[in-house]
Amino acid sequence: MRQNWAVNLALLPMAITVLCCYIGTVLWSLRISTTSSKTFPASDFVGMAQYVKLFTTERWTLSLQNMLVFGLIFVSACLAIGFLLAVFIDQKVRGEGLLRTIFLYPYAMSFVATGLVWQWMLNPTLGLQEAVRQLGFPNFEFDWIISQDKVMYAIALAAVWQSAGLVMALLLAGLRGVDEEIWKAARIDGIPVWRVYLSIVLPMIAPSIATATVLLSLGVIKVFDVVVAMTGGGPGIASEVPAKFIMDYLFNRANIGLASAASVVLLLVVLALLLPWLYAKKRRENAAAAGH
Repeated sequence: MRQNWAVNLALLPMAITVLCCYIGTVLWSLRISTTSSKTFPASDFVGMAQYVKLFTTERWTLSLQNMLVFGLIFVSACLAIGFLLAVFIDQKVRGEGLLRTIFLYPYAMSFVATGLVWQWMLNPTLGLQEAVRQLGFPNFEFDWIISQDKVMYAIALAAVWQSAGLVMALLLAGLRGVDEEIWKAARIDGIPVWRVYLSIVLPMIAPSIATATVLLSLGVIKVFDVVVAMTGGGPGIASEVPAKFIMDYLFNRANIGLASAASVVLLLVVLALLLPWLYAKKRRENAAAAGH
């Protein structure tokens, strides 16, 4: 009993922090999103008016479209590249430790630093385009960062470069858990390597893939700093994303009611991603416990 009281007492500050700073602020944002608050919080009640205004604002709908495009490219490319890198390292290549460090190093950088580096690299007058033209290809064009139709691809390129190493580390851990006897049996039966990966290995590392997918998806929802560092939301509002929309309306446009409504929408998206994953994880744990 004394040990339980000591543990509960030690956890009390964190419990208070969670209740006040997390749950409390979520409830406050939900309340503000149902008012007409502008620069300062208001106490009136306008129902769903802020949400109606939010989804009739072109800038918000564009930010959702950009997030979807960015997310599809970012998640799929990171999973594909990360899996290929993991398979490559899993072959017990020479210098494996060095290669893991090189592939994972970009993830140690902040998205701001990544954005600034890639902004310089994609700058048409200073970066890759100009370098290739000086090599004798005057018609070469790589101006994605200033193109309204391609700017999200440029941002996704920088984000994939940074995050693919994380996926590699997660999937490599899953691959190292595959029993070596499976590979021996596959070689004896003459099964092609690609077939083994497709039909046996991928289903076995499905939990690692699911974890990587959830982490990447959460990164898509909260993407902000790489956009600000690379384009500032431009050209125009072509690279606007929900997180930047919220920050702009909260601090620059003094409309905390609309910003709070957008925050609640993003929270619902996060919950829609997390709850099924947590449910599936809980089921796997219960199944494993029942098996023992």
